[in-house]
Amino acid sequence: MKIWASEHIFNHPWETVTKAAMQKYPNPMNPSVFGVDVLDRKVDTEGRLHSTRLLSTEWGLPAMAKSIIGATRTCTYVQEHSVVDPRQKTFELKSTNISFTNLVSVDEKLTYKPHPQDPEKTVLTQEALISVKGVSLSSYLEGLMAKTFSVNASKGREAMEWVIRRLNTEIEELAATARGTMRSPMAAAVAEK
Repeated sequence: MKIWASEHIFNHPWETVTKAAMQKYPNPMNPSVFGVDVLDRKVDTEGRLHSTRLLSTEWGLPAMAKSIIGATRTCTYVQEHSVVDPRQKTFELKSTNISFTNLVSVDEKLTYKPHPQDPEKTVLTQEALISVKGVSLSSYLEGLMAKTFSVNASKGREAMEWVIRRLNTEIEELAATARGTMRSPMAAAVAEK
């Protein structure tokens, strides 16, 4: 079993980061995630949003790892459950693979919270438990997977920044359109006088 952990600070408020995290896929940094299906979504009596999603991914196992575990197909499915608590300002996401579970299990947990000293920043705590079962060199394979996980986590943070830029651009375009729409009737009224 291999444990991987990381912490990252986004220079954006919690609300912005949470919106981006919910819209993270698809993105050009993580092309391996090619499908996202919402299986269930509800708001509980305390106002928390619970979501269960199924991610379809092309598992980026190294060729050596594929040959050791005997995997020929690399399309895998990951179940993700998240809870967004707008009152406490927490967003917790847990995911686990539901493909190849007899060989490999990867349990990941991400937590997004406002930075304790700066509410304009968000702290992401990320951890994963990686376990390869029933094959020789399992410890070696777990190490390889942890390295891959670290690279993918970095790409995931880049993707979040990409989504945030895209959302900010959309907001700016909507604001410009709204300003233009508001000016048009006023300009027409002034021209009539």
